[in-house]
Amino acid sequence: MVFYSTFESSYLWLPLIGFVIGLLATMIGGGGGFFFPPALMLFFQVPAHVAVSTSLAATLPICFIGALGHYRHGNLHLNTGLIFAIAGIMGAIAGASVTGLLDPEQLRSGFGIYSILLALLIMYNNRKKEREAKAEKSSSFFLRLFNKVPAGSFYGFVGGMISGTFGTSGTAPVLAGLFAVKLPIKLVAGTSLMILFINTLSALTGHLFLGNINMTLVLFLTSGSLLGAIFGPLLTRRINFAKKEGALRDSFAYVILAFGILMILT
Repeated sequence: MVFYSTFESSYLWLPLIGFVIGLLATMIGGGGGFFFPPALMLFFQVPAHVAVSTSLAATLPICFIGALGHYRHGNLHLNTGLIFAIAGIMGAIAGASVTGLLDPEQLRSGFGIYSILLALLIMYNNRKKEREAKAEKSSSFFLRLFNKVPAGSFYGFVGGMISGTFGTSGTAPVLAGLFAVKLPIKLVAGTSLMILFINTLSALTGHLFLGNINMTLVLFLTSGSLLGAIFGPLLTRRINFAKKEGALRDSFAYVILAFGILMILT
């Protein structure tokens, strides 16, 4: 069900929050869907099921504009994105069927648990990347493709499952998967946004029948997040990610870890 809530003065913070999330999310390859639900639940006391459905609606335009911007600047690997996205659609459909079985507390706790696990996985893959760099360079194209398909299918399915279940864009598992297949971080940003757009669209379709979408919150959030999504790809193009790749991955993992702990404890 789509509805409009009564305006509250605290909503004036939403465009700023949306801008920061849209900017940072499109720079690192996220759609912002990971950050919207906890922000709405923790800071604006939005009910869990409304928060996750509203988050999907607010995330969709960020993913689209961010992916389009990265595509124009050559920061998107289409073949890898399709592998993840196909599995993600199936995961989103499966996850949407699970949402109706969860109460608000289970949604919060489940969100926290998966966040912590994925943060640890990203950190592990980051440490592993440098050790395997030489082996990756010497491997053949067909070997890399063989390794990419099962990894992409697994992480893509998990990302879609998370989208369908918790109403997020599934950023964490998608990024973890792209890092695992050793895609350069400038390609990770655009490719993940393409995957997240497809995942979010699939999950939103399911949540239109299961959840409540507060369009007042969506409009306030997207008024800022769309502007941030436009500037994100531009900044990505100007920054030398080669020297900052490891630090950016660790920073993202720490943010995921902090949100996961907070969602469980509060």
